[in-house]
Amino acid sequence: MVMSVVSPRRSIKETVLQSVAAYHHQNFHNQHHRRRWSYGGGGGEDEVDVEDDPSMVEMAQLGAERTKNVLILMSDTGGGHRASAEAIRDAFRMEFGDDYRVFVKDVWKEHAGWPLNDMERSYKFMVKHVQLWKVAFHGSSPRWVHCFYLAAIAAFYAKKVEAGLMKYKPDIIISVHPLMQHIPLWVLKWKGLQKKVIFVTVITDLNTCHPTWFHTGVTRCYCPSEDVSKRASLEGLEPSQICVFGLPIRPSFCRAIFTKTELREELEMDLRLPAVLLMGGGEGMGPVKKTARALGESLFDEELNQPIGQLVIICGRNQVLAATLQSIQWKVPVKIRGFETQMEKWMGACDCIITKAGPGTIAEALIRGLPIILNDFIPGQEVGNVPYVVDNGAGVFSRSPKETASTVARWFGPETEELKRLSQNALKLAQPDAVFNIVKDIDELVQQRGTMSRIAYSMTSSFSYPDIAL
Repeated sequence: MVMSVVSPRRSIKETVLQSVAAYHHQNFHNQHHRRRWSYGGGGGEDEVDVEDDPSMVEMAQLGAERTKNVLILMSDTGGGHRASAEAIRDAFRMEFGDDYRVFVKDVWKEHAGWPLNDMERSYKFMVKHVQLWKVAFHGSSPRWVHCFYLAAIAAFYAKKVEAGLMKYKPDIIISVHPLMQHIPLWVLKWKGLQKKVIFVTVITDLNTCHPTWFHTGVTRCYCPSEDVSKRASLEGLEPSQICVFGLPIRPSFCRAIFTKTELREELEMDLRLPAVLLMGGGEGMGPVKKTARALGESLFDEELNQPIGQLVIICGRNQVLAATLQSIQWKVPVKIRGFETQMEKWMGACDCIITKAGPGTIAEALIRGLPIILNDFIPGQEVGNVPYVVDNGAGVFSRSPKETASTVARWFGPETEELKRLSQNALKLAQPDAVFNIVKDIDELVQQRGTMSRIAYSMTSSFSYPDIAL
């Protein structure tokens, strides 16, 4: 269904859009005498003046083969967006080598003003005061609210965003953030590039999605689950626009690695004892300390005076947490780590995981076949991740550190068969080839477009009054 932005009142829409049009119209008249050609290639990011180098015209007209530019739009509002963006970048390199040149950029931070360039700090503040985030998430969900907000911001920053996008001369734009669909698509429409630039959305939420993820103007919307796919259909996307491949995870998780024994030897872990991985995310948040203490008690058999399991704690950037845990006299083998870049090894060396309901960590754990204990979630986008894990028999949910520790002790003791069953269910739910399927499908779109993907960019464009629709 197509709806006009931004508000049910047309006068508001006209006011916002006329300010955008006036700004662009003035820029065009100031610069229309310069005719420039920017081309996507393996070289630098500077424009090439057509009049100074006529060979560029000939090359463009002949449709010379060249490296295609991929611009991935992301923001560090939570670690999942960057992780997915870098996973897609790495998959392009592995599958297609130098055929694609991939840029992972926060265009908002680099080229826009407040509040777009301050999203990272604002998000971290709100999730620490979780009720603020809950209000922001649900308060901006109605279509007329977020469409008015985005169109109003476009009135101030559309030209800067346009410059930020066109700087990379993209043949393909990939959005891995819910606030990076509408304005870039409007820019492409204003520049007459809607049918030339391939624009795809890769949704990085497993179940509960903010409505801004969905835009009917995209070439493809890659959904991580069937539930998200159904939501996309309800938001007006056609079946041909929707693909369900799973969440894009770093290729290092998707390719064969060493056995558990080999990993434990490398990581200097006990080779005999089962291991639980306790995570607090990149910032080391949540009840990590209390849960770690409870595990230290439950994984030690007082009667036998020996441990029944071992513990790995990932503290992320929280150095205070790491120092506090290091000072504890543990009865069981414990590894305390800071921010890790090789999580595939630590997950591969463990037998279960305790974490908040972040989609990336869940998807990684499923690929490794780790039963999951979810101990927290962010209201809004992470709410649906809990039933996604629990209802599919891949784990349990508990906010109680003592209950969590008791569950792990049972899994490592009398309920080992339950641990195996959960592990098998996790592997069934895993989608390790998602990131490769996504980049292969994008490559097929490029091949289908053929000569249409050979684009002439102009940093100055004529601007007509846009009929912004969603």
